Amino acid sequence: MRAWISPTNPRSCWGLRVSSGMRVAAWLFCLAVAGGMGACPRSSYAEGFGPFPVRNFQPIQMLVLGMPGDRATVLRQGTVDVRVELADTASIFNELTPQSSAVMKFETLRSGLFLRYGVTDRFEVAMEVPALYRYQGVLNGGITAAERATTGLSGARRDLRSLGYAYMVSPGSRTAFHGGQDQWGLGDISLMSKYQFVRQTETLPAVSLRFAVKAPSGDASRVFGSGHPDAGVGLALEKTFLSRWVTYVNVNGVFPSGTVGGFRPQPIVSAMTAAEYLWSEHVSFTLQFDYYSSAFHGTGLKVLDRGVTEVVLGFNYQLQPHLLWQVYGVENVDFITGGSADFTVSTVLTYRFES
Repeated sequence: MRAWISPTNPRSCWGLRVSSGMRVAAWLFCLAVAGGMGACPRSSYAEGFGPFPVRNFQPIQMLVLGMPGDRATVLRQGTVDVRVELADTASIFNELTPQSSAVMKFETLRSGLFLRYGVTDRFEVAMEVPALYRYQGVLNGGITAAERATTGLSGARRDLRSLGYAYMVSPGSRTAFHGGQDQWGLGDISLMSKYQFVRQTETLPAVSLRFAVKAPSGDASRVFGSGHPDAGVGLALEKTFLSRWVTYVNVNGVFPSGTVGGFRPQPIVSAMTAAEYLWSEHVSFTLQFDYYSSAFHGTGLKVLDRGVTEVVLGFNYQLQPHLLWQVYGVENVDFITGGSADFTVSTVLTYRFES
């Protein structure tokens, strides 16, 4: 059986300086890397643990197919990955115009079971089954304290401070999205595949072609699904630098179908870039940037029309040879404003079965 590979034989030493838009976690990242300066790289290619499987966690945009962050390399033939993820996303919007309104204050727990199988050494297939729980949440106190200590309390959080739960999006004179509190339901199931047509060399990155489709298994009436299938295609690149750095790039296009909330969604473009620093044989740290265009256009509400830019920071820890634990946080950054979820924290466990 073969587990994840990471560097073990150091040769030379060098430093790193990192900055990000994260409120507090960036300091932990910098301290961690500073502590690892004494560890040094090896000459052969190092296999990292991959980028974080982040998607657009904004609750309305999440109704459309998401292609989470992924690496370019594929599983060996006969290998199976079983991944369980739990992500808690805080969303808060208070947008009022003469014609429309969007008042949202709640958290979404998204749990996902992800299965991946290596069909050949160049081709793999995967399936993800998500479940969603919408509730008042537990992150508000921590986010409020962080905002007061840094950028100041956001206008939406200040205006809705006395409100426990709200989910009502009304463009024009109709209600497009309305979800009840303490509701649980199955989300839309995704089927994915990946074909690696370029292997990594001294000069070339590993490159793969990705495909995905979404089945309308979620209840659209309770805002747990779109009610229609979607399809997506993308490219994934991966390259090792200086033995201890692994970089990842994803570019995806998603093509929704049908209508969502009475709107006909438009094609979506998403992009991800990530850098993983391999601290030791079992531990690495990853800084990631994600961009998502919106599935909606011309609704008159920023929460629907605006895209999303986010920074992601977290760590990977190999608990056992075949068991990987990941923890990451997602923070919106203000290149685009008005359309992103406030904050997401997630933990992921992946177990690998190899023949």
